[in-house]
Order: sequence, then C-alpha cells, then structure tokens
Amino acid sequence: MSSGTIKFYNESKGFGFIVEDVTNQEYFVHASGLVDKVDKNDKVSFSVIEGKKGKNAVDVKKRS
Repeated sequence: MSSGTIKFYNESKGFGFIVEDVTNQEYFVHASGLVDKVDKNDKVSFSVIEGKKGKNAVDVKKRS
C-alpha cells in the first residue's frame, strides 16, 4: 500500500488525482477505485494497478 494526498477530486465526474507522499508521483483515481468518499487534501492509502492509460490508484481509503 502507498500513501498520499488527494490533489483533486470531482465527485460529479467521478475521478481525480492522488499525489504519492514519497515520490510526488500523480496517480489517476476513478470512483470505482474508492473505498471511502474523498475530498481535496484528504490523506489516503491506496494500491496501484496498470490501467489502459497508465497507472491507476485503487482500493483508496482515508487515513485517520
């Protein structure tokens, strides 16, 4: 599992981006990859999979 921060999330469009804490790499996240509801600046943990257009964040959960 990786950890990061929600950079942007558009609930009506169902997607956003996460910036990983260690590498500052950005990952696309789709609504189908969310476990918890997220908002901008939320701290999250996530896994990374290879998607059609690059790496995607999945199993995205808020960290307390």
